[in-house]
Amino acid sequence: MTTVKDKSLIKRRKTRKIYLGNVPIGGDSPIVVQSMTNTDTRDVKATVAQIKALEKAGCEIIRIALPDKKAASCIPEIKKRIKIPLVADIHFNYRLALDAIKHGVDGIRINPGNIERNKICEIVRAAKERQTVIRIGINSGSLQKDLLLKYGGATAEALVESALQNIELFEEQGFDSIKLSLKSSDVPNMIEAYRAVAAKTDYPLHLGVTEAGSLMNASIKSALGIGTLLYEGIGDTIRVSVTGNPLSEIPVAYGILRALNIRSVGPDVVSCPTCGRCEIDLLKLTGKIEKTLAGRKDYLKVALMGCVVNGPGEAADADIGLAGGKKQGIIFKKGKPYKKVKENDFVKVLLEEINMMIEERKNI
Repeated sequence: MTTVKDKSLIKRRKTRKIYLGNVPIGGDSPIVVQSMTNTDTRDVKATVAQIKALEKAGCEIIRIALPDKKAASCIPEIKKRIKIPLVADIHFNYRLALDAIKHGVDGIRINPGNIERNKICEIVRAAKERQTVIRIGINSGSLQKDLLLKYGGATAEALVESALQNIELFEEQGFDSIKLSLKSSDVPNMIEAYRAVAAKTDYPLHLGVTEAGSLMNASIKSALGIGTLLYEGIGDTIRVSVTGNPLSEIPVAYGILRALNIRSVGPDVVSCPTCGRCEIDLLKLTGKIEKTLAGRKDYLKVALMGCVVNGPGEAADADIGLAGGKKQGIIFKKGKPYKKVKENDFVKVLLEEINMMIEERKNI
């Protein structure tokens, strides 16, 4: 994965470092992007195909649902065919958690509020024996009934108390390979809960807004919720939850990280909003460039501007860009004119220059 030196001035919260498979989480490790399959886990071929597509797009940890024992039995075959760490998602059936651990999953995610205390202890003992990471997943749909009554609902305070109670239970058994999440579909509630738990524990935190909706809504809610916390130095792994194809989650996640200068992964395409001076089809040009560069992990800031007069100056920090007008344009690098191009050749020439620039960086 090609990156450039990140410019972030954000001071990250100090957390413990754990390893999920071969991926370090917390401490001084990069913030990790993860996702979840929406295939039937019992269909190994389809599940592996989706994981590989997500992996190619930049997903670094993948979670699968385990609805039954047959799904759990597929873990070894799935794990054998993929390169990134595999996490099993458990909701109610503690036996499936034990099966997943036995079959060699790298981590499990459990909602402790849905599982009896003594069964949680069984899971923890098995995870400790196999060195399996556990994500304690606290969310509004799985809070203990006594906490819901105490706080009058799934408030930030209720989420935090649930997390701390479960940490204490895990630590009593000498287990600390823990990652925490306190998700809510309410963005302010989610932010408040993560801030509060970050002040009380140093375990790595997985950030996400649950039930965020379709791509537009999920992007907005995630950028606000995840982005706010990351800007405050809180968070070690992230997932943008989108209804539908999980492949759409990855570019949004990296977009949030790029916007905060936390990780420079993937092309950053910027374009002007257009105005009365625009004399080219900038929307079409931007769409073609974004589509062609989608899924690439090499970082490059590309600016597409609709005005030859102000464009290069306004996007002077871009690595490469194009400013067009009157059926021609100027390709510029770091704000300086480089070559003139006819409008029909915009996409072809710009992509050639981008590819050359990426190759030159690799050879430095």
